[in-house]
Amino acid sequence: MKFNVSSKTLHAAASAVSKVINSKNTITVLDNFLLSLSGDELLITGMDSENSLTGRVAVTEADGEGRFCINARSLVDFLKEIPDQGITFDINPTTLEIKIDYNKGVSHFVAVNGDEYPTYKSREDNDTPIEFECPTEELIKGLDYTMFAASTDEYRPVMQGVFFDIKPDSVTFAATDTRKLVRYINRRVRSGNEGSCIMPMKACSVLKNVFAKDDTVKVVMTSKNASFSSATYTFKCCLLNGRYPDYNRVIPTSNPYTLTVDRRSLLTAVRRVGVFVDPGYSLEKFRIGADSMTIKGDNKTNQSTAREHTPCSFDGPELTIGFSSIYLLEILNVLPTDDITIALADPGRPGVFRPMEDEKDTELLMLLMPMTVTDF
Repeated sequence: MKFNVSSKTLHAAASAVSKVINSKNTITVLDNFLLSLSGDELLITGMDSENSLTGRVAVTEADGEGRFCINARSLVDFLKEIPDQGITFDINPTTLEIKIDYNKGVSHFVAVNGDEYPTYKSREDNDTPIEFECPTEELIKGLDYTMFAASTDEYRPVMQGVFFDIKPDSVTFAATDTRKLVRYINRRVRSGNEGSCIMPMKACSVLKNVFAKDDTVKVVMTSKNASFSSATYTFKCCLLNGRYPDYNRVIPTSNPYTLTVDRRSLLTAVRRVGVFVDPGYSLEKFRIGADSMTIKGDNKTNQSTAREHTPCSFDGPELTIGFSSIYLLEILNVLPTDDITIALADPGRPGVFRPMEDEKDTELLMLLMPMTVTDF
C-alpha cells in the first residue's frame, strides 16, 4: 500500500483528530490513529471510550487499499517538523513497516494491524434521531458563550456540559453551575425538529476546535448519542444522561433597576481590585449610584485593601451588592459588546447581565448569584 500526501494537510488533520485521544488509555491500541486508504482518500480516526473523530484527507498516487494503526503522538510530532511538501507513505502489508519518504530524508515506523482497532459503539437507544444542518459559526458561538458556565462538580454530572434545547425555529444553548448561568437563544438555526441533549465538555471542546474552518455541520442527535459531519470531519459522541434543570425558572423576570456600564472599564477595574480580595472568597463589593459605582476589595488576612470608582448609569436607588470576582470576570470576558446592562433588584437577588444590543435573531443572557455583604 502506497500513497503521497501533503505534509501540511496531513498534520492539520492529525492534530485535530488527536484532540479526541486520551493521554492515557486502558486499551493500548487507542494510543494510535487508524489510517484507512480507499481510492484517493485517506481517513484518519482517533477514539476514546465515548468519542470518535475521523478526518478526511485527499491523497495522490495511491496504490492499494487497507487499514493500519500508527502511534498518534509520534506521527503528529514528526509531521510538525516537516516543511510543507509532498511525502510518500509505503506500507509493507506483511511486516507492517511504514516507510515515509520526504525531501532530504526517510523515516520508518512500525504499524499495528488495523483489524485490532476497535469499532466505535454508540449507546443503545430507541429514540428517533433528529437531523438538521447548522452553520458552523452559529454552533461555535453558542459553545463560546456557554462552556465557561458548565459545572465541574462531579456530584452534579448532568450539569457538566452544555444543554442543547432544540425547537423547530431556534436552538437554545444553556449551561449552569448553580452560581452562574448562561442562556443563549439562536433563532438563526431553524432545525424543523424538537428535542434536547446534554453535550459533555470534551465533546464541546472538540466541536469548537476542530470544525471552526467548515461552513456547515450536519447534526444527527438522539437523547444518548450525537454525530456532527462536515466536508472534512465526522465526530461521534455519547451524551450525558439525566434531566437538565429548568434553567428558565431561575432567571428573574422582575429585576426593576438597570445598570449600564462600559464592559472594558468594569473588567479592568474588577481585575485590579481582585488582586486585593480574600482568595478564599473572591468577594468584591459594589456600591452603585446614579452615575458612578465604587468597587472595593479587602483581605483581612494580610490587611490589604483597594477601592476604585467607575462611571455608570443606574436608574435605581443606591445599592450595595457583592459578587465573586472570579465569576464576574468570566462573564465580562465573554459578553460581546462594549456596553452592557445589568438588571438588579436587591443585594440578595441575582444580577442579569446582557449585551447592550443582541445580534439579530439572538438573545444572550448571563446570570450571577450575589454574595453576602456585611459592611462596605
